[in-house]
Amino acid sequence: MMNFLALNILNAGVPLSMVCAAIGLAFAFFLIAAVSRAPSGNERMREIAGAVQEGARAYLNRQVKTISVIAVVIFILLFIFKDHSTAIGFVIGAFCSLAAGFIGMRVAVLANVRTAQAATVARLNALRMAFNGGSVTGLLVVGLALLSVSIFYMIAAKLIGSDAAVRSLVGLALGGSLISVFARLGGGIYTKAADVGADLVGKIESGLEEDDPRNPAVIADNVGDNVGDCAGMAADVFETYAVSLVGAILAGLLTLSGNPAAIVYPFVLGGISVLGAICGILFVNVARGKPAAVLMGAVMINALISAILFWPATRSLFPGGVTIDGILRSPAQLYFASLVGLIMTPVIVALTNYYTSSHFRPVKKIAYASETGHATNIIAGLAAGEHATALPVLFIGAAILVTFHFAGLYGIAIAVMSMLSMAGVIISLDSFGPITDNAGGVAVMAKLPREVRVVTDDLDAVGNTMKAVTKGYAITSAGLAALVLFGSYVEELRGHINASGGVFSYQFSLSDPKVIIGLFIGGLLPFTFTAFSMDAVGKAAGAVVREVRRQLQLKPGILTGHDRPEYGTCVDIVTKAALREMIVPALLPLVAVILVAIIKPLGPVVLGGLLVGTIVTGLFIAIAMTSGGAAWDNAKKFIEEGNLGGKGSFAHAAAVTGDTVGDPYKDTAGPAINPMIKVVNILAILIIPIFF
Repeated sequence: MMNFLALNILNAGVPLSMVCAAIGLAFAFFLIAAVSRAPSGNERMREIAGAVQEGARAYLNRQVKTISVIAVVIFILLFIFKDHSTAIGFVIGAFCSLAAGFIGMRVAVLANVRTAQAATVARLNALRMAFNGGSVTGLLVVGLALLSVSIFYMIAAKLIGSDAAVRSLVGLALGGSLISVFARLGGGIYTKAADVGADLVGKIESGLEEDDPRNPAVIADNVGDNVGDCAGMAADVFETYAVSLVGAILAGLLTLSGNPAAIVYPFVLGGISVLGAICGILFVNVARGKPAAVLMGAVMINALISAILFWPATRSLFPGGVTIDGILRSPAQLYFASLVGLIMTPVIVALTNYYTSSHFRPVKKIAYASETGHATNIIAGLAAGEHATALPVLFIGAAILVTFHFAGLYGIAIAVMSMLSMAGVIISLDSFGPITDNAGGVAVMAKLPREVRVVTDDLDAVGNTMKAVTKGYAITSAGLAALVLFGSYVEELRGHINASGGVFSYQFSLSDPKVIIGLFIGGLLPFTFTAFSMDAVGKAAGAVVREVRRQLQLKPGILTGHDRPEYGTCVDIVTKAALREMIVPALLPLVAVILVAIIKPLGPVVLGGLLVGTIVTGLFIAIAMTSGGAAWDNAKKFIEEGNLGGKGSFAHAAAVTGDTVGDPYKDTAGPAINPMIKVVNILAILIIPIFF
């Protein structure tokens, strides 16, 4: 019976994952219909939402045109120098990444105004509306990623064979990753330039409230939340999910050659977790309690259902175990590797929550440091971000050690896949943040009762922590996935050299100066990348500040309500700046990898060192930036709740400065490192047969 079941799952595993992905997408469209039918408030609220939607759509349309030019060039190069299937996979990955972000952003805008209206009724109604709007993005990400990879693999396997199909999937992963870098950078530059500009002039210089309609940058700020935190994050986690799935499949091919179950297993894990995500979303719609507890409950429900269903799937696919690195691994060992991935999700969630929530010491330290000035706030925030790297990295190290013990490199790949399989619920939490933030903006601009803003502020504080949590989750999984990709790079290089008639003699040892050179170059990349990103936000924010000052000086009646601000001018400034400034940092990882590969004295050994260096420094910088930025933000909100003098106090002014410094940290430079790490590793695998 077990042999029959194993054969059945082996043959039907990939089609079943496609069915689960389709169910997830169908549920996403059901949620879209439910959100669309909800009351959208009064005429003024709809007018504001329309302006935000128009600005977001205009920016994304221009971004797509800019990216398409670069994507076409890469497609042609892959088509000529690699192979046709890889080039087609690149286009599919790029298209799905854009689609997930675009649809998610569109629904988030619909949910913003409806969350504000729901907040006039009850906090629970607003919580569910915002979460359901975010869940559309979450389900779209996992559904599109799983469906695109599985369909492409099945078709390619029939046309060119299973092994070649798996190698072609690397092109799909590159397409998703490259688009994600642009989406993360462009959206991040847009949202933080507008946010910083609006805060510096509006809050500090003019004493305006958050989202005050008299602030000329307020619409640009709200648009930015959608193109950065919704569209950008969706593209980011789409590529993380797709890359992790492709990485696990590639690891299965390279380390367990000839065992088809190793390729099917990651698909099955992904399909199961889509069903778990739907259960988690349903839980939020029936549960009552504190917002943070209800949202964390959804994560635990997803993890529990996945943990239960992973065991029969593992035992059916590997009834007699599997030999890895010359050692027979039991089904239980593979299952334990998948459990490590599931356990890592709530662990990282809890750790990030500790460092970024206003209920705990790190954020309160920043708030109390604000009482003595702007500089002490900045110092405390920088320290908090650096402290926040310790525990996550130690747990990542422990996870690598345990999963490698269970099943070698394949065990690490399975842990990453099981961790990413929970992306449906995790991204729902992330999108919840900008939806509640924008709902608060709609409430202020539409002059709804103050009680409504209290509700949206409460949910926004939870949303800030959730955004930090999901960024920590994405970055942690990126570090693990990149390690799998590095292992795949070594195995792919070995296979290519042997197939060419040569002898694989490369040793990635620290005694080799070339490895050290590679580590230095790779370690430098995240620093240079984030420097360009921070510069871009600073320049664009400066332009917004000058424009807001110009309008307020030219039309003093804006502050009294007699003149209407020119919102479109600020929107245009940040749109042009974001599209212009994202090009150089986004292309930096591509150029670095290709240059190292082309320069003969460097070659594959230096490139291997570059991959490791990028993973190590990128992981630390990304965690420090995202956690530190979120801690700064919630320290400001802690003071705005009435603590330490509340709004308008000296401590509040210092906290606003810290928040504006932390904004590009947590929403531009830090998160964009995640896809950058993957681009470097995927491209290295792709160019092996071209340059080596």
